[in-house]
Amino acid sequence: MSKYISRQNYIKKLHQFRDKDLIKVVTGIRRCGKSTLLEMFRDDLKASGVSDAQILAINFEIPNDGYSSDWLETYNKITAKLAKGKRNYVFLDEIQAIPEFEKLVDGLYANKELQVDIYITGSNAYFMSSELATLLTGRYIEIKMLPLSFAEYLSVFDDQTDLATKFDNYINYGAFPYALKLFLSDPTTISEYLKNLYNTILYKDVITRRGIGDSTTLENITKFMFDNISNITTPKKIADTMTSTIQKISNHTVENYLSGLTDSFVLYPVSRYDVKGKKWLQTLGKYYAVDTGMRHFVLGQAPNTDLGRAVENIVYLELLRRGNEIWIGKNDSLEIDFVTRDPNGATSYYQVAQTVMDQNTLKRELTPLDNINDHNPKLLLTMDAGAYDHSGIKQQNVIDWLISPQ
Repeated sequence: MSKYISRQNYIKKLHQFRDKDLIKVVTGIRRCGKSTLLEMFRDDLKASGVSDAQILAINFEIPNDGYSSDWLETYNKITAKLAKGKRNYVFLDEIQAIPEFEKLVDGLYANKELQVDIYITGSNAYFMSSELATLLTGRYIEIKMLPLSFAEYLSVFDDQTDLATKFDNYINYGAFPYALKLFLSDPTTISEYLKNLYNTILYKDVITRRGIGDSTTLENITKFMFDNISNITTPKKIADTMTSTIQKISNHTVENYLSGLTDSFVLYPVSRYDVKGKKWLQTLGKYYAVDTGMRHFVLGQAPNTDLGRAVENIVYLELLRRGNEIWIGKNDSLEIDFVTRDPNGATSYYQVAQTVMDQNTLKRELTPLDNINDHNPKLLLTMDAGAYDHSGIKQQNVIDWLISPQ
């Protein structure tokens, strides 16, 4: 396995915005590869002729010489190290660890004499929706990073055969870059790694950030949500179900904890869209997990358990990687798994099923798409081999779709 796993889509975005008058903000769950991405980009900068003196990289979760938790002291330390009269590239990793970090970033950005091109990362979306976004509206570009896509996962293997087995491993062991490294060396250690990562995220990015005192309730809600990915739900439904089976809990507590889990990128919420009425709906959304391997180990599931919903989860994440806005589709009483709008504004519809070899299952999956009265693309993704056309609805193997050019 080489030093770096190819993350070309993200690298291209960084190069696209290099030297543009915008702060580059890379967000995503811990250990999805943000720091490594910036290392790769710095290597590219050096290869293009940028000197070491023009590059300053700080990870605020690692003790750094002279960098304090005071934003102004850190600002002065950074500016003192910048190369005079040259373009400087400043990388601030896990910036949310610095109180009032937004003032630090704004100070570097606003002082044009410094000639600074700024790149920052964060493992919690809260700072994007509040502090930073408020101060820097219109002055940053966000690059949302996820664990490895299946195509990125495959790129480390010289042998590109037996994709079905590799896909099973991708589902069961997950897509975090270091989990893949462990899989290639000692798969028995992945469980401990993912559970420790999960606990770190809960305590650093949810409990500490939100001042949550009841970690047991948070863990119960997280496991409940992992066990119910792709199920339509509401905070009230979650509270009622947990009260009847696990512990008494209020709607407000559920809402607060769900917000913490989505801010830390453990869960991704998806709202509903009325296809016939052409309007967004505020109730009965779904949630998906950031990684099926983490979900698998936290729930203590056997391999290939709940495969259909795991595949649906993976399709959702891939649609997100490809830059889509995503909703759950409602068409009268019928449900469409995903309604998407791509960066060019084009709409598509997706159904996902483990298999449609049974004719009744095939009919059930096709009917919601058949009943949509427009000519936008409609796709049925399954684990069945082959590609078919059902009166304009394209059926495709999900592995083939995952590795196809975007």
